[in-house]
Amino acid sequence: MQAQNKRQQLLHILKLGRKQTIAKQLTIRPQRGKVKEQPNRINEKIKGLKEVRLVGDNVEQGVYSYDEAIRIADQLELDLVEISPNAVPPVCKIVDYQKFLYQIKKREKEAKAKTAKVVLKEIRFGPQTDDHDYNFKLKHAQEFLKEGCKVKAYVFFKGRSILFKEQGEVLLLRFASDLEDYAKVDQLPQLEGKRMIIMFSPKKPK
Repeated sequence: MQAQNKRQQLLHILKLGRKQTIAKQLTIRPQRGKVKEQPNRINEKIKGLKEVRLVGDNVEQGVYSYDEAIRIADQLELDLVEISPNAVPPVCKIVDYQKFLYQIKKREKEAKAKTAKVVLKEIRFGPQTDDHDYNFKLKHAQEFLKEGCKVKAYVFFKGRSILFKEQGEVLLLRFASDLEDYAKVDQLPQLEGKRMIIMFSPKKPK
């Protein structure tokens, strides 16, 4: 009964932490202030061009005078952004420049994440793991996560020790609680054959 209550407490804390993390991820704060570096010429900085070619979904595509293009951008309360300066005439879009930069950075980040090699480290427990061994493995997990590695922790049940699977789940939930500052839980404890597995990814630095 005590193990069951402890399991429920740890599971509640862990799920609450995951909900708060998801809520933070879904909250996108708008960028404010001036852009420090502008990879594209925008608005008045394009001045001097006689004509530009406008593309995008919010205008009729075609060649416009600079004055007409900037007038349309002003009417839409958006920015005139030069995206292909070497074209003849240069190609521009009428967009919110802050959002435009955000989307570029987001795509670059996603591309980088796809090419980055993901390292998975494994940590094995027994159902009767003592505190010394637990703390030793906890420290290793913290180091792995700080290095950017994913962590798979599991309890291996040998023979009749499978009868203590609830005890193994409590151990893994405790492990997740102790790693809360370092990791997010990708998979809650799940029994697969003779192993109960939990998966972690490193938390992004704030």
